[in-house]
Amino acid sequence: MSFRSTTAAEYVEDVSPGSGALPPRAWYPASDAASLSLNGSWRFRLSPTADAEDDAFAEPGYDAGGWAEVSVPGHWVLQGQGAPIYTNHLYPFPVDPPRVPTENPTGDHLRFFDLPDGWDLTDGGAVLRFDGVESCARVWLNGTDIGEFKGSRLPHEFAVGRLLKPAGNVLAVRVHQWSAGSYLEDQDQWWLPGIFRDVTLLHRPAGSVLDFFVHASYDHTTGQGTLRVDSDVDGRVSVPALDIDVATGEPVTVPVEAWTAETPKLYDGVLATEGERVPLRIGFRTVELADGLIKVNGRAVLFKGVNRHEWHPEKGRALDLETMREDVLLMKRHNINAVRTSHYPPHPDFLDLCDEYGLWVIDECDLETHGFTEQAWRDNPVDDDRWTPALLDRAARMVERDKNHPSVVIWSLGNEAGTGRGLTAMAEWIHGRDSSRLVHYEGDIDCRDTDVYSRMYADHAEVERIGQGLDGGTHKRRQLPSILCEYGHAMGNGPGGLADYQRIFESYDRLQGGFIWEWIDHGIKDDRYEYAYGGDFGEELHDGNFVCDGLVFPDRRPSPGLVEYKKVIEPVGIEGDGTTLRVTNKQDFADLSALAFEWSYQVDGETIESGSLAVPALAPGESADVKLPEPPAATGGGETGWTVRARLAADTAWGPQGHVVAWGQLPVSARQSPPFAATVGPVSGEGLITLGPAVFDARSGALRSIGPVDVTGLRLDVWRATTDNDDGAAWQSDVRYAALWRKFGLHRMRHRLDAVEPAGDTLTVRTRVAPAAWEFGLATVYRWTSDGDRLRLTVSVSPDGDWTVPLPRLGIRFGLSSADRVRWFGGGPEEAYPDTKSASLVSRWESTVDDLQTPYVRPQENGARADVRWAEIGGLRIEGDPEFWFTARRWSTEQLDAAAHRTDLTPGDTVWVNLDHGQHGIGSQSCGPGVLPQYQLHAGPAEFSFVFSDIG
Repeated sequence: MSFRSTTAAEYVEDVSPGSGALPPRAWYPASDAASLSLNGSWRFRLSPTADAEDDAFAEPGYDAGGWAEVSVPGHWVLQGQGAPIYTNHLYPFPVDPPRVPTENPTGDHLRFFDLPDGWDLTDGGAVLRFDGVESCARVWLNGTDIGEFKGSRLPHEFAVGRLLKPAGNVLAVRVHQWSAGSYLEDQDQWWLPGIFRDVTLLHRPAGSVLDFFVHASYDHTTGQGTLRVDSDVDGRVSVPALDIDVATGEPVTVPVEAWTAETPKLYDGVLATEGERVPLRIGFRTVELADGLIKVNGRAVLFKGVNRHEWHPEKGRALDLETMREDVLLMKRHNINAVRTSHYPPHPDFLDLCDEYGLWVIDECDLETHGFTEQAWRDNPVDDDRWTPALLDRAARMVERDKNHPSVVIWSLGNEAGTGRGLTAMAEWIHGRDSSRLVHYEGDIDCRDTDVYSRMYADHAEVERIGQGLDGGTHKRRQLPSILCEYGHAMGNGPGGLADYQRIFESYDRLQGGFIWEWIDHGIKDDRYEYAYGGDFGEELHDGNFVCDGLVFPDRRPSPGLVEYKKVIEPVGIEGDGTTLRVTNKQDFADLSALAFEWSYQVDGETIESGSLAVPALAPGESADVKLPEPPAATGGGETGWTVRARLAADTAWGPQGHVVAWGQLPVSARQSPPFAATVGPVSGEGLITLGPAVFDARSGALRSIGPVDVTGLRLDVWRATTDNDDGAAWQSDVRYAALWRKFGLHRMRHRLDAVEPAGDTLTVRTRVAPAAWEFGLATVYRWTSDGDRLRLTVSVSPDGDWTVPLPRLGIRFGLSSADRVRWFGGGPEEAYPDTKSASLVSRWESTVDDLQTPYVRPQENGARADVRWAEIGGLRIEGDPEFWFTARRWSTEQLDAAAHRTDLTPGDTVWVNLDHGQHGIGSQSCGPGVLPQYQLHAGPAEFSFVFSDIG
């Protein structure tokens, strides 16, 4: 006997894609046919289950006066109705496909509207379009049930002309948070139910456009493009700039400028049928798999890409056009040339922007079943024939909607969905429908169904083996190009090792680049925490701040990781020996004519002369040697060098004239160690020792002051507030050093005083720095000397015992009672660490202490400036021998380490300063590989010095 309720909405658990929707077709933003946006304020009622309320609300005349209001597009859980949930891959409900919990938050939406004046009802033609609803919706118009659908990030249209009336129309939409479709949408993101994309009513006059397919290929050998527009409704296609006026379905070949991400030439055209005129933006380009490479217009391309989830810190995935434009402009200004739309098709406006500004796009289907990995992929929908119609529907809705975008060069079947017959069916359908693009799917490790060998988070050694063709695999796979669809996990401080990846990409033709994970931190604006992440809304299951793993912060401020990536992937190589400059055009299609080059000459970090530099308009891949001018005379014997920049020579669509695209620094003369001669010795009296401008405690040897500047707590420091990459991912098989550092007590080192020895011209303080419970440590000697005005500290460190882990950092830390501004000569302007300092430009910089901090959503080690020669802070000037890493903050490392959110950090009265001889690298082990050996800070004998002087 069955006890299953018959009152529940059975369509919610139906594996089919829905019923009532029209076949998918090409999306276009506007035409001369009338349309009505139904975005805006909607009446809203939230119920705890799918069947808590009946359908009466859909009837005209229903009184919803007591309902709440929500904005559409929007998510009700970001508008005070319920709460968001973040999981990486675990389903937040029991895995029992296609069943979902009875506790299924359900939002009833009502929109009342009148038709605009002049809307023609006589022909009865109108379409209601939903561009995105999570995760399942049922729709009524004027009391008539018109259908239901799943596929959250895909468009669905319904024929509604016969139901419309001039005024008093009632649109009712019931949205369920959970449905059978939720099993296909497990995409490492916030679960956010609602109508989160546009709702539009489209007039469909007789003879209006239905579906159409713009075929615009380019022959790189002749410079000619061939245009053919296939249309379900006969009409004509005109492109005035090309003098084209042909019937639909008729090909025409003419000379054209090709479309590429570097040269995004678009031609304006019109598709005219009896009842409608649709504007076209046509880009001519040909994508092919040739010679084992992804080629566009006959040339192999190198993807310098990012993965992009849609995100806004207050609106979630309900993005407006200007926010999308901001994303594209930021990408272009940071040398990014490609986007993978992880893990669903984006709002269609975003692809229009990619067409306009120039970005290669891997368009990914709205599919991920990652949670099934917890049961070894048992019952995975992609290998269950019952789900294949839903998979094919999702593939078709992506391809048909986006097929006319020249920016889309690869279709992706989805992400982390295992393997199975359903994926094969999707690949076969896409190949059959659109042979002009390639097909991608990372999970197809043998490349049975795909045209690209794709990997995610492969370490540097594996990537190099792939480039060399030594990775093994099937014969087919070995003949295919390779990309990293995800790498460089940008969670917190990092990612590290990007420059090392890029060198490998540029060394092997088979490697065609990759896509950083990911574009933006998905922090939710929150008064309690500034930005909230997983667990902050009381979720039963969550994955913490793993949702904050972007190159830009939630407010779209670029992180140091984005600045580093811009430098690593810059399209111009600038190298040299101090007299001759070697310039290389690293672009795939454009020459260097859009760039103006300039030089500046620095002495001790200050520019003393600058000028323009004549560089030929090199073709892609070409290099040229350019003679630098004679160095300016009378440089005074300081550290000298050239800085060469490539700037936009004129305004472009995405950047202003003068925008720096690439730069390089060429040293000429090296820095000399700061001269210092000890001339005075320590003087003891009344429990104190005086040495030049400094005062020490006679018993402990602790520094008290330098001139009028009070100094507290100066001692050796090896600890840093662990980064997300230090902590590593729980599933990582590699060593996760943060856990070992804490196990071995590096966060709680004890300092034993062995001797205070004032003798001759030196005050020597001998200590041993070691963790409780372990036998290893660091024998540390502080040697203080003075020339009467300045104070020099030389620190000698000798490890003893068996050190099996690298150090987080090695240097000294001390506190200053008053400090606000900082000046320094060294790397800047942003933070840098051993494997993240490609973008660190050596110059003179100035900042407040507060602005030195990098505002990671989860606080962690940040803010170090690299290769510092000298720094001035709190009345002190500090010169290093050798160069050092400089950090200053208004809270201690321990306070930083304990903080979970930015709001946990309260500035104190002490500014804590770290002067580090060494820092451990960053890596990307929050999901990818750890720190490469050459960037690890191993315990070993070390000696380093600092000279302190009071500058008032």
